[in-house]
Amino acid sequence: MSTTSPMPVEATQEERWTPYRHPQPQHSPPELVVPNVIPEDDRVWVPVDDNVWFRPLLFCVTRGYWMNLLKVRKSGVLSRHRHPLPVHGYVLKGKWRYLEHDWVATEGAYVYEAPGETHTLVVDPDVEEMITMFQVNGAMIYVDPDGKCLGYDDVFTRLEKCRAHYAGNGLGADYVEQFIR
Repeated sequence: MSTTSPMPVEATQEERWTPYRHPQPQHSPPELVVPNVIPEDDRVWVPVDDNVWFRPLLFCVTRGYWMNLLKVRKSGVLSRHRHPLPVHGYVLKGKWRYLEHDWVATEGAYVYEAPGETHTLVVDPDVEEMITMFQVNGAMIYVDPDGKCLGYDDVFTRLEKCRAHYAGNGLGADYVEQFIR
C-alpha cells in the first residue's frame, strides 16, 4: 500500500490565470490588507510609555493574538514581561536587545521568543528610532525582577487601549474596528 499522494495534474496556462470559481467558506473572516504599515498620520500610533508607541495591524479576538509595530524613539528600558505562548518579531528599523541575553536584534532580523521566557527590552542610546513588527500570542505578563506579576496585556486590553486613544485623538473609537478579525 502506497503512502504517497498522487502527483497533482498540471494546470493549463489558462487555468493558472483563472480565479477560484466558488465562494469562500461562509464563516471565514475577510482578508486584511493594511496600506502604509508605517502610517503617515502619527495619530495611529498608540502611546505605551514615554517615547514608546504601538501601531495595531491585527487583533485576532477568536485566537487571542495581535500583530503590531512597536516604535521606540530615543533610548530606554521597556516593561519586563513574559509570554505564555510564542512571540515572533521582525526588526524593520534600528536595533534592540534583552537585558537577559547577549544577542542584539538588528534591522532585518527575525526573533522567536519561546513560551515562558521573561525578558526586558532595551533600546540603547545610539539608536535614534526602533520599529519592530511583533506577533504576540496570548498575553504579555508584566513582572518585577523576581517574577511577581504586576499586570498584563492581551488582545482585549490592547484593543481597548486603541479604542480609547482613537476616541480621544479625532480618529474615532471605531477606527480600530478595521483591525479586528
